[in-house]
Amino acid sequence: MHKLKEDMPVKMEAPGSTIRAMGGLGGMVIAYDELPAGADFTPVLEGLPDNKCPCPHWGYILKGVMRLRYTDGKEEVVKAGEVFYMPSGHTGVVEEDVAMIEISPEKEYNEVMEHIASKMSG
Repeated sequence: MHKLKEDMPVKMEAPGSTIRAMGGLGGMVIAYDELPAGADFTPVLEGLPDNKCPCPHWGYILKGVMRLRYTDGKEEVVKAGEVFYMPSGHTGVVEEDVAMIEISPEKEYNEVMEHIASKMSG
């Protein structure tokens, strides 16, 4: 299976942000995310366990920089050209406009996206 990113379904849009995601890939979702500098995931993750994302993600940063914070207090910066693994229990802030590819377990990803959608609509 293959698709152009432009043909992937839009899962979520907000000013300056587009998240395209496609599931049904052996229990995984692949997403193409474009997020603006200053985007902070913390408010939309409130209400999840430890107010952090419980879904692990693997991926590649095409452009930009993100600062990640974990439940244990650890912080790290991921930037363009780097592959990443974000274990469950994370949040983050986009420091420079980001474009990234992320791969996540489908069930957990969909649960988090439903939670974020409800926070954004409320």
